[in-house]
Amino acid sequence: MKRWYLFPFSLGYHLVTGIRNTMYDLGILKSTKFKTPIINVGNLSVGGSGKSPMVMYLAQYLSKHYRTGVLSRGYGRLTKGYDITNYDSNYKTVGDEAMQLFERFKNRFVIAVSEERVPGAKKVIADMDLDVLVLDDALQHRAIKAGFNILMTDFNDPYFKDHLLPAGDLRESRAGSRRADIIMVSKCPDELTEETKQYYISRIRPSYKQKVFFSSIGYDENVYGREKMLPDNNLNYYDILLITGIANPKPLLEHLAKFSQRVKHLKFRDHHNFTDDDIKKIVAEYKKLGEYKLILTTEKDYVRLKTFDYLRDLVYYWPINVIIDKKEEFNQIILDYVRKN
Repeated sequence: MKRWYLFPFSLGYHLVTGIRNTMYDLGILKSTKFKTPIINVGNLSVGGSGKSPMVMYLAQYLSKHYRTGVLSRGYGRLTKGYDITNYDSNYKTVGDEAMQLFERFKNRFVIAVSEERVPGAKKVIADMDLDVLVLDDALQHRAIKAGFNILMTDFNDPYFKDHLLPAGDLRESRAGSRRADIIMVSKCPDELTEETKQYYISRIRPSYKQKVFFSSIGYDENVYGREKMLPDNNLNYYDILLITGIANPKPLLEHLAKFSQRVKHLKFRDHHNFTDDDIKKIVAEYKKLGEYKLILTTEKDYVRLKTFDYLRDLVYYWPINVIIDKKEEFNQIILDYVRKN
C-alpha cells in the first residue's frame, strides 16, 4: 500500500465507483453502443501506463487496412468541444497528445478531440466515414460502450499490486480488469523471462476470454530537432538538459543513461503547459552546461516547447514506439475483431 493512512478514504471511493459500475452493468445508466468497431485503450490507474504509444501503434497499423480515426478528450487544451486536428491546430487547441499524433502521421488517419465521448464518436464516425475508431483513455468512460477493450498496466507498477485512490493510484477497483479483452503489460524490460511472464499472468488471472500480452518501449536510433537529427550514440559528447512533462519519465532516464552520464533533469507534471517563467528557468539551466550541450525532451513535450522562439532551434526530441511480444498474434486478434464487426 502506497499511502496506508488514506485507506479509510479509499473505502468511500470504492463505494462510489462500485455503485457507478454496477448501475452501468445493470443498464440503469446508459451505455451507447456503435455499429462501427471501437477499440478502447485505457488503464485502471492514474499516470502513465503506455496508453499513448499503444494508441499510436493501433492507429498506424489499422490505417493500412481501414479508414481509421482516433478520439481523445484533448487533455490539457485551452478549448472545449469537438475538433479535428489539422495543419492549423496546436497543442492549445487540441492537446499535446493529439498534436503529437498529427505531427508524426499527418493525415494518415483522422485525429479528433472531444471531452464528450458519445457525441464526439458519433460525429467523427459519420463525418469522416470511419471503418474503425480508436478511443484514448476511456475505460472509465462507460457512457460509450467500446466493442473491444485493451487494458494497459505498467510492468513496474501493475494494477494487481496497487490500491484505490487516495491510498493507491487506482481509479477503480481491480475488478475493472474484467471488462478488458486484452491486458497489455507495458514498459517491460528488454530481457523478460518466460518465468516472469507466467508470474504476471498468474497474478492477473485472466478469464478464458482474455489474452495477456507483454510490450516494451522502443526508442528511435536518432533524436530530432526542427531541421536536423543526431544519432543516439553521439549523445555522449554532450551535456544534456532533459525536460519532461510526462507522468513517468523513469524509462526515458534509464535509456538515456546508456548514452550519457552528463544529464540534468527538469521534471514537470504530466501535460504541463509551459510558461514564460518555466522557459526562463530552462534557459538558465541550459546556459550552465558546458560548451557542447543540447536540450532533449519527449515527443509529446516537443509539440509545446518548440512554440517558444528561443528553444525552437535548441530542443531535440526522442521518438518512441511500442514493441509487442507475439506481435503477429496481437495484430490478428485486432484485425479479426474489426473484420467481424
